[in-house]
Amino acid sequence: VQLQASGGGLVQAGGSLRLSCAASKRTLSNNAMGWFRQPPGREREFVASINWSGASTVYAESVKGRFTVSRDKGSATAYLQMNSLKPEDTAVYYCAGARTSYSGTSQSDYNYWGQGTLVTVSS
Repeated sequence: VQLQASGGGLVQAGGSLRLSCAASKRTLSNNAMGWFRQPPGREREFVASINWSGASTVYAESVKGRFTVSRDKGSATAYLQMNSLKPEDTAVYYCAGARTSYSGTSQSDYNYWGQGTLVTVSS
């Protein structure tokens, strides 16, 4: 299974971006999907996740109220709407497909990973 993330780019602080993630197989439509990011010089960290149905979402404290994760119902396509972006949101963003329908926050909960898309927020 391959995941393709897109939508990254350069944006000014306070701006918005929408990331998309499409999986190559519909089998992931029954699995949770997640977003992680790796800021420059730092470890990859959890951002948000959504369960298989889209009814349950989890967010990192640092993005709560600014980011929204969603997915097309019955599909393996997920989105991350990012509003009120800050320079500290600058990172390579990765989408991931989970092992189960549960929307976990640990990287070990996910076994399918996309290649990453760079988001740069200028001050």
